Amino acid sequence: MIDKKDLQIAVGKRIKKLREGKKIEQQDVAAACNIEKSNLSRIEAGNTNPTIYTLSKIADKLSVSLSELLDF
Repeated sequence: MIDKKDLQIAVGKRIKKLREGKKIEQQDVAAACNIEKSNLSRIEAGNTNPTIYTLSKIADKLSVSLSELLDF
């Protein structure tokens, strides 16, 4: 079973990969999700445990489903 920190890192890397692949700036995703850019940076670095609601908003901004966001 994957531990919490490894899961956070995997989620963060997936978000960053999708965001960069779509050439969307961190600031644009953060603004659309009504979170600070620094919070999104921590999520992408795996340094925080985002809520499912936050992940849903990020997925929406990246035009992917929540299941696709978590497909790593």
